[in-house]
Amino acid sequence: MPTAVAHSHRPTTKVSHKPFKSKAASKHELRDRAKGRVPNEKGSRKTPHQQVMSKFDRRNQAKQARLTKHKEHLKGTSVFNSREGAPRIVAVLPLCSDGDAAAAIQQLNGSLDITADIQPGNFRVPVDRFKQKLQYIPLQRDLNECLDAARVADFVVVVLSASVEVDPLGELILRSVESQGLSTLFTVVQGLEKIEPAKQRPGVVSSLKSFITHFHPEQEKVFNLENRQECANLMRSLCSTTPKGVRWRDERSWMLADDIQFANTEADSTVITGVVRGRGLKADRLVQVGDWGTFQIEKIVAAPLAKHGKGNATQSAEEEASQVLEEPSDDRDDLNELAPEDVMMDAEETEQDPTAASKKGVLLDEHHYFSEEDEEEKKEKKRVPKGTSKYQSAWYLEDVSDSESDMEDMEMEDTHAEEYEAAPEDGIEGYAQPEPTEAGPSEYPQSEMMEELGDEAEAEQLAQYRLKKRDEAEDDKEFPDEIELLPNVLARERLSRYRGLKSLRTSVWQEDEDRAHEPEDWRRMLQIPDYASSKSRAVREALVGGVEPGTRVQVFIKGMSPSLAQSYKPTSPVTLFSLFRHENKKTAVNYLFNLSTDYGKSVKSKEEIIVQCGPRRMVINPLFSQAGTTPNDVHKYSRFLHPGGSAIATFMGPVTWGAVPVLFFKRTTPGEILNEGDGPSPGLALIGTGTALPPSTNRVVAKRIILTGHPYHINKKVVTIRYMFFNREDVEWFKAMPLWTRRGRSGYVKEPLGTHGYFKATFDGRINPQDSIGISLYKRVWPRNATAVRHPLLEVGAPVDAVEADGDVAMA
Repeated sequence: MPTAVAHSHRPTTKVSHKPFKSKAASKHELRDRAKGRVPNEKGSRKTPHQQVMSKFDRRNQAKQARLTKHKEHLKGTSVFNSREGAPRIVAVLPLCSDGDAAAAIQQLNGSLDITADIQPGNFRVPVDRFKQKLQYIPLQRDLNECLDAARVADFVVVVLSASVEVDPLGELILRSVESQGLSTLFTVVQGLEKIEPAKQRPGVVSSLKSFITHFHPEQEKVFNLENRQECANLMRSLCSTTPKGVRWRDERSWMLADDIQFANTEADSTVITGVVRGRGLKADRLVQVGDWGTFQIEKIVAAPLAKHGKGNATQSAEEEASQVLEEPSDDRDDLNELAPEDVMMDAEETEQDPTAASKKGVLLDEHHYFSEEDEEEKKEKKRVPKGTSKYQSAWYLEDVSDSESDMEDMEMEDTHAEEYEAAPEDGIEGYAQPEPTEAGPSEYPQSEMMEELGDEAEAEQLAQYRLKKRDEAEDDKEFPDEIELLPNVLARERLSRYRGLKSLRTSVWQEDEDRAHEPEDWRRMLQIPDYASSKSRAVREALVGGVEPGTRVQVFIKGMSPSLAQSYKPTSPVTLFSLFRHENKKTAVNYLFNLSTDYGKSVKSKEEIIVQCGPRRMVINPLFSQAGTTPNDVHKYSRFLHPGGSAIATFMGPVTWGAVPVLFFKRTTPGEILNEGDGPSPGLALIGTGTALPPSTNRVVAKRIILTGHPYHINKKVVTIRYMFFNREDVEWFKAMPLWTRRGRSGYVKEPLGTHGYFKATFDGRINPQDSIGISLYKRVWPRNATAVRHPLLEVGAPVDAVEADGDVAMA
């Protein structure tokens, strides 16, 4: 019989609803559902640049880019297109001693059956096949001519020889032309048919191509002038290729002189005829004419070439020739390099500090230490309500109250932190970390009793110490700024202009101490508070107005002496460059100087160097200083610049807006062998290249000297030091200076000992007996004036070795 099952009803109180299925779920719900899966990329792209374009949009975008590039091409070549358009300037530059520029031009013209007389100066040749005009500049192997021609040429044709190697003069010309900025370059070989047997000719061409690609890797072919087809191909390239251009040149208006009519008297004007290139030529701006100097423009007159036609065409050409295109306005630039004496750039007269004569110690940062009676007056003050404590004053800003009746002076403390890595001699950033406090066995000798030596014994030990130190310095040039004081010289008088800095990078440089030693015209030079905006304003001015590029004009120049006609050579190209506003004003100029490793010698600061920056050449005696930016704008002076190194060369000269290439030349003895394997020097060496940097009169070049002493007795962290000073008064004078060691330990002077300059010092750790202890002192050095070059570079006067005016005897 089956078992009876108890009967039960289905529960009616428990109801299970269907789950809620909403498409608009919360973010965390969607994240849980995804379980780590990445969503479709197409839906997550929000901006138009992220979205995938359709095929039609991609075609349209490519078309717009193609049209834009075509417009830029037309704009770049439009100056050559019309019948009255500008000719394409071609400089033919031979690098070898047997190179002949005239013969090379004759062979190029002959490939297109052009019959034209080869003239000594620059001349035009119409190329009817390509409807273009070429203006040739045949050159000799003269450095000045090659530099002047290459910086205005649209194309530079370098002529190599198949049988003669490039000598040092040719290599100097090639490197100089390349470094100043070079437009499109072509290379040709001359005399290849003379190479016998003929199977050696491909090897010669390959060798010449290897030589030129070392300087210009983009050169793909060396054209043979004896091959008519290759000459025709080169002519086609000259007539159809868009010149690459030179950026610093194309930002300015410039012109190659076709003809020059010198003035008969000082009151007359010199007339220079040529075609305007680059930007529009303005009569308000000054112009640099060759190496003759900077002048003002009196007027600009149209000078179209004579048209071959009927009488009406001839009459219209004569009318155009007498048309004045541009005259100066009230906004004309003057020739003054400095501000007038009655209108100083810094109008505030600096009052002499009445406490300067009574100071009792060296200047360290912003304070003359050990002048207790004046210390309260020199502290920084802050306006706070009366009765405010020192703690409460830190919570008040400068504008807490409009009324000054309830305000009083409160001393403030400097709480700036300094966090820079540097060498020990640079200040507190270069100091080593304090030693741990755990005790350990000492590796240093125990201290000895202090003994006073006699004068003879002291002098003998000093001579032995310095002789040993000089040998070490020759092996390891770790301290190039170290100097030696003679025992009979008072350091406080010899180093009266020097000061101390707790940090070379961050300590404020007090300029009031330098006013008595600054150059006479320092306050009259151009001050540029914001270089970027001033440069942008000057460059934008050149974009609008002036005589249109491609126009042949006559420029009437004021102030050119008739005696300049004696230095003019018809075979040498004469260039005219329009200067930006203020580019004739004098200021403290900074150039980045990269010394070439090919020169092989160190260059001393203040030595005579010839520089070329843009259209100007100058003879300078620059100050070298470390590159980079610092919070206090103080940069350490460098006595030497070694091969392969870089420095900032500072001098007083005219402003140059923009990053213009700079060439650095140095006079050498003709026939001198500079490096092994090199040929005899032509009398001038290209020692380096660089770039024009923003000028600044606020940039401080600080010369550092290091006084070193020898640890005589060591007792834990207290050390007796000698040979740094030689009398007690000097120790008292420099007592505030922080001490440092080669290994990064820092300390301070505790007390003087005896009368021979010995003193005790306390350091933050134990020092090694072989360590050297020093202090760093600084003074500001001032740049020197530049002199314009008025003669050929290879005929500039003999070099003048620079001698440091302060007479410091620096160790090697």
